Amino acid sequence: MATLVTNPTKKAMLDAFFSGTDLYMMLLTSSHTTDIDTQEFIDDVSTNEISGTGYTAGGKQLANEATSVDNTDNEAVLDADDLVWTSSSFTARYAVLYDDTGTPSTSRIWAIYDLGADKIADGGSFTLTINSEGLINIT
Repeated sequence: MATLVTNPTKKAMLDAFFSGTDLYMMLLTSSHTTDIDTQEFIDDVSTNEISGTGYTAGGKQLANEATSVDNTDNEAVLDADDLVWTSSSFTARYAVLYDDTGTPSTSRIWAIYDLGADKIADGGSFTLTINSEGLINIT
């Protein structure tokens, strides 16, 4: 028997997960190693958080988060504005989407993004461009 979850239900799932949350993006160094089996909260990854001019520990809060339905791709999408750190000097390799509860041991990691290589900010603006398909997709 095939199981199909409707697109509006997928969106409702995203809405339920992220309603009332404070979503942040934390940046990590290339020393980080992702372990999808064990890394659940930001205290599991924060030892590799970057530091540098223009970056505040814990990262940056997302703005204009929104969920939508993409009927063409049959998915629900969580999206937000690109993140910009101005006048910054640091190097980042990974970005971690998490729900900030104020306590690292309960601040759930939702996704870890590999930037593909070290990305360097050298005194200017560092922009983390959100993929055109969004941050999280439920298919």
